[in-house]
Amino acid sequence: MKQSLSSIYTKRSFLLHSKALSSLCFSIMLLIGCQSKKDQETKLPESFSYSLPSPTPISSDSLARYNGVCNYWFDSFLKNSKFNGGMIVAKNGTVVFEKYQGTGHLNTTDTVNENTPFHIASVSKTFTAMAVLKLWQDKKINIDDELSKYFPDFNYTGVTIRCLLNHRSGLPNYVYFMDESGWDTKKCASNNDVYDYLVNKKNTLKNIGQPNKYFSYCNTNYVLLALLIEKVTGNSYPEHLKKTIFEPLQMKNTFVYTTADSSRTTPSYDWRGYQAAFMDMDKVYGDKNIFSTPRDILKWDRLLASGQYLNKETLEAAYTPYSHERGGIRNYGLGWRMYAFPDGYKIIYHNGWWHGNNASFIRLPKEDATIIVLGNKYNRSIYKAKYLIGLFSIKNAGNEEEE
Repeated sequence: MKQSLSSIYTKRSFLLHSKALSSLCFSIMLLIGCQSKKDQETKLPESFSYSLPSPTPISSDSLARYNGVCNYWFDSFLKNSKFNGGMIVAKNGTVVFEKYQGTGHLNTTDTVNENTPFHIASVSKTFTAMAVLKLWQDKKINIDDELSKYFPDFNYTGVTIRCLLNHRSGLPNYVYFMDESGWDTKKCASNNDVYDYLVNKKNTLKNIGQPNKYFSYCNTNYVLLALLIEKVTGNSYPEHLKKTIFEPLQMKNTFVYTTADSSRTTPSYDWRGYQAAFMDMDKVYGDKNIFSTPRDILKWDRLLASGQYLNKETLEAAYTPYSHERGGIRNYGLGWRMYAFPDGYKIIYHNGWWHGNNASFIRLPKEDATIIVLGNKYNRSIYKAKYLIGLFSIKNAGNEEEE
């Protein structure tokens, strides 16, 4: 019996046909029984907290079924792949599976647990995007304004806030153009450095596209969005997220990396176990650089599901697919990747990869289910967390494993 379950997981048909995962779940059930400067700065709120709704109770049979499938998936894909990180799966806000493995620093005794913060890489974009949409909802910005309204010297006509959010700006990726344009790699770049290079060295940059013509995933977009947040609020991006999201949600192990956080960061490692060196782009934020835990990310998920941070209309805009140049169900909204099906059903998610850090954050709004896997030792199996979508839904997410 166990051998047949393993074959189900390894066959390509498992990825392509939802019936295979349904069969797996059934088998395991059997086994387990800016404004401009003239505007006033936005004052950070005084201490407050969100009141998240209580998790909906789950029957013992359902809990056992969910836990059994997740445990089998963990053992099949992470346990023996030298996974170093943590994982949570929740249904209706109730945690149905939680497990940690490894040590924060490899070959030491600092065992990974629920308080170990991991670099969540591009999952950070979900925070940046939602913070921008909150400013839009509060009528402090219009996302259809061009960025040059807030940064008059920004010399890229037609680049709106919306096309930064949905990766349709046509801008080149700073991860490549900074070094190609002569950046001194011995220095740590800031968001302002990226902006200055983009504006002042425009004539030397390659791969500048036409705004809103096509989708091109680009970290530069979110570097600029972080600067927009700072311009409009008058507060630093790390401080703004801390005061408006992290502290109110009591995400005590979540922070945007700054030099002051060096002592509490968890290093990352490549697949061989070699620690990744600190590099010249490691202080740039908005596109990455948030550290968090599975439990804290679940709080973020619950806040979004509750409607307390963004209302229904704003979230619908975030979950709207904006790129239709190519067929298929894969698409991108405002800060979220998605699988958008012809019948309107959507799987909302974002993955992340930076140095040896991998992250996967999957949300099923209709079923109110959440899958979170974070790790600090390069492991592509983390992206296979989407196989667990079939535990809650009959829909299929395909077999691509993009960052």
